[in-house]
Amino acid sequence: MHLDPGVRITPIRQEQLKSRLGDRFHELDVPLLVEWPDGRRDALLFVLEEETNSARFSIHRLAQYCLELSDMFKTNRVVPVAIFLRPAHKVPEMLVLGGDTLTYLSFNYLKCDLANLDANQYLNSSNLVARLNLPNMHWPADRKVDIYAHATRGLFTLEPDPEKQRKYLDFIDIYSALDDNQMHEYQARYPQENSKMAGLAERLLNEGMQKGRQEGKQDILLRLLTRRFGPLDATTEHRLQSASAADLERWTDNILDARTLDEVFASH
Repeated sequence: MHLDPGVRITPIRQEQLKSRLGDRFHELDVPLLVEWPDGRRDALLFVLEEETNSARFSIHRLAQYCLELSDMFKTNRVVPVAIFLRPAHKVPEMLVLGGDTLTYLSFNYLKCDLANLDANQYLNSSNLVARLNLPNMHWPADRKVDIYAHATRGLFTLEPDPEKQRKYLDFIDIYSALDDNQMHEYQARYPQENSKMAGLAERLLNEGMQKGRQEGKQDILLRLLTRRFGPLDATTEHRLQSASAADLERWTDNILDARTLDEVFASH
């Protein structure tokens, strides 16, 4: 099905569903609500379930999950998709419930077996998910370093957010599992991608250090205010947590002369 640019896709956060579904196996599921703002079609709910080990897959569980979501969002337009990171040859692809003469429930789903997809067809894909999953696709053993490079290149080209780059790079590393020799080969053959990885690591390290200094200033000011004026209320604590570095420095200076808590936060 073709989705035009006007379609709105909203991930339904799993944390919002856990209290009702109460199933630890739904941790990696990602329900996506697809909406056509112009009203040409009713909303469509995609239910994506990821299974690393196909032996753990349960078509009954997936069917139950789809029924739960259908009831929760009051829609029968539900598309279940099972994504397998490892070969899935013997998983059931249809569930039929009924008696001798009648069928009361017929359930099937879209099956995506990543291990059977040819990685060569996705090496330069503009789809970020496809590029991240190159290590999970089918490729010759001697192309491992190249597959890793195309995955990381896609990550840095298609995802601008450094925090997401760091998270997705962990995903690529886990499923590529380069040994030391392969990593050295990658660094030698793909210096541009390696340089971007090093730059990302340095940037995140600096941001982490800066965040650490900011939290340190907040902690010090919190302790000083508590010692001077007694326990702080929730509003004041929130004000400290959301303050800029300049605000924290100004308030710390104000403590020396302030006679009340309000005077600490005075702008003058």
